Order: sequence, then structure tokens, then C-alpha cells
Amino acid sequence: MDDEKEVLTKSISDKELRRRWKEVWKRMGQEKIDFLVMQNDNEWLGGYVKWFTDVPARNAQPHTVIFPVDEEMTTITHGGKPPGDVGPPSWTLRGVRRRLTAPFFRSAAFTNTYDAELAVQVLGGKKKAKIGILGKGTMSAAFYEYLLKNLPGSTFVDAADLVDPIKAIKSDEEIDLIRKTAALQDQAMEHAKKAIRPGRRDFEIIADIVHRVTDLGSEEQLVLGGSGPVGQPVAIRKRHFQNRMVREGDQFSLLIEVNGPGGMYTEAGRVFFVGKAPSELTDAMEAAKEIQEATLRLIRPGADPAEMWRANNVFLARKGFLPESRLYAHGQGYDLVERPLIRDDEPMKLQAGMNITVHPTVGSDRVWVWVCDNYLVTESGVSECLHKTPKEIMSV
Repeated sequence: MDDEKEVLTKSISDKELRRRWKEVWKRMGQEKIDFLVMQNDNEWLGGYVKWFTDVPARNAQPHTVIFPVDEEMTTITHGGKPPGDVGPPSWTLRGVRRRLTAPFFRSAAFTNTYDAELAVQVLGGKKKAKIGILGKGTMSAAFYEYLLKNLPGSTFVDAADLVDPIKAIKSDEEIDLIRKTAALQDQAMEHAKKAIRPGRRDFEIIADIVHRVTDLGSEEQLVLGGSGPVGQPVAIRKRHFQNRMVREGDQFSLLIEVNGPGGMYTEAGRVFFVGKAPSELTDAMEAAKEIQEATLRLIRPGADPAEMWRANNVFLARKGFLPESRLYAHGQGYDLVERPLIRDDEPMKLQAGMNITVHPTVGSDRVWVWVCDNYLVTESGVSECLHKTPKEIMSV
């Protein structure tokens, strides 16, 4: 068994898992919910499965967890029909009583309810059950519709507001992992100074950084970036748009939003320049830092995201910038984007123990500059910046 356990990366403690389950069981009892059902297929925005089981879903293969109020969990994963593969070894899944598998693929429509059929077998054991759905947006339509059709006596409710406030406030163990992720990203930013140089294509630079964070223990790697000349906005780009070759006098915008050992996310974003950065860019960076500081002054327990959003847009208008219309600050944990979202449609208030990233951008038809860092909400306000990378345009 010891040899087998060597294959695992950093695991959360039994104590931490029990803390999570206990708090959720309490809330389920208050709401008279019999089961929670969740389904994820990736690590970036698939935090429910990881939070409950410490095992992430990956590679677009749906991983379903059924969390009952009165017994251990059931997992449903891709695999063979019994008596074939039954998924991850039992010792890797703490608090799980049943491990069910079926040979389903989302790319093969005729298999799209195989996992739902297994879920109905489990959930149908309790008549007139009240079933809480976690992350309906990450659950396949085929799976959800099958549950509705084949459990006619059950009541379905959205349970996000039951679990999300618990999940958003981090324990000491989780905060330690968050700090380690931020430190890992700082090391990657330092490595980027060497990786970004003329004659290399953007994807080569990104691959170099991905290699580095993997060496440092990151469990999932998402690094975005791209180069361009002065006089045009140079935003971060995805892999399909990373074929440009870096030249002297170029800007390189970089976002490192990988998780660390244990799976917790932070994200660091900076701008590099091949040579001496022009004042047009450095002035924009100072504006981005000022916008970030304005938000940090508002972070405290009880702060209303809607009020923070409005204050930010008032500040932007006063500085002559366009208003924010998407998202410039939000929570993080096992999800890259986790509640609370700092915008006007978020009802969750800030609380001590939340991990918040703040990443304002300053853009025009000529420039694109940003600064992106993580902070903790403390009892007295906001923590020091978790990232130590200087908030400046870095010359390479």
C-alpha cells in the first residue's frame, strides 16, 4: 500500500475532509435535503467534486458524486461495466461507500445516460427524496433530464447557496496551500524573465513556463500569454493564437493561473517588455495599480460585491476609462473562478478567510496592461499581497 500511495500528489488531510462534510451535513439537515448530486469534468471550474472527495475530475470525463445526508458517498466515473474497472482504488476515495462505473463518452450520444442510469439506481432507493443539485451548469443536459424523468417522486432544488458559502471560507490548511500556490507562481514569474527573449515563439515561451510550474509541483497548468509591438493592445492569448515570434521592443503579457500542490488556485498576471518600456505602458501600469488599490481598500468582512463593483466603475469613469463589464475580481479555491464574484449580481458578502484575486486591466486601441494578484480577507480588512512579484513592467 505504501508503494501505491507514492503515486498520489499532495492530498488534503482526513481532518479537513471531515470538517467539510460535517458542515454540509448540518446544512442539509436544516434544509431537509436527502442527497447532493454534483458532476464535474475538469479542474479549472470543477471544484465541487474535488472539494468533497479530494480527487479531481479531468479530461472532459464526467465524474459524478452523490453525497447523502445519512451515509457515505457514491461516485460514478468512466470505466468498464461490472465486474470490470471500478474506478480509482478504494483507498484513494475517503468517505466513499460505492464506486460505480460505466463506459460512457460525451462524444458518443448513445452512451450519454449510462452514468445517469446508475445515479437513478442510487437515488431511487429513497422515495420522495429531496435532491440538491450542485453546479447545474457543469452537469450534462442528458444526465439532468434523465434524473428528472426517472425520479418523478423526488423534489429537485439548487443547492449552490447551501455549499458555496462553506466552500468559499478557507480553513487554515487550505490557506497554507493557497500561499504555496502563490509562491510557486512567483517562482514561475522569475523563470519567465529568462524564457521571454527575441527569436522565440509565444508558444515556446509558454511551454517553458508550463514545464517549470510542473517541476514545482503544480497539478494542473493553465498559462496564457502573447507578444506584440508598441502601439497596439497586447492581451493574453490562448494556445491557438501563440505562434508569433518575439522581437526587440515587444510587449509580452502573461497570466499564470496554475494550481499548486493540493489543487488550490491563485493567479498572477504581469507585463514584460523586451528592452526599456515606453512611458505609455508604464503610465498605464501605474493606473492599473491604482485601480487595484482602490478595490483593496474596500475588501473587508461584510463588504457587498455590488457596492464594490459600482465603486470601481465610478473610479474608472473618473479616470477616463471604460467601465468594467465582465469580471475583475473574484474568489478562488479549487475553482479558478469561485464565489463571491465582485460584481453587481453577486448576493454573497465577503467574509474573513476568503481568497480573492484582483486583476484590473487598463486598455485602449493602443495599450493593454494589467496587474493580477491574490489577497485574503482578514478580520480587519485585507491581507498583504500573497504574490511577491513586483508590480511593474519587467524589462527582459
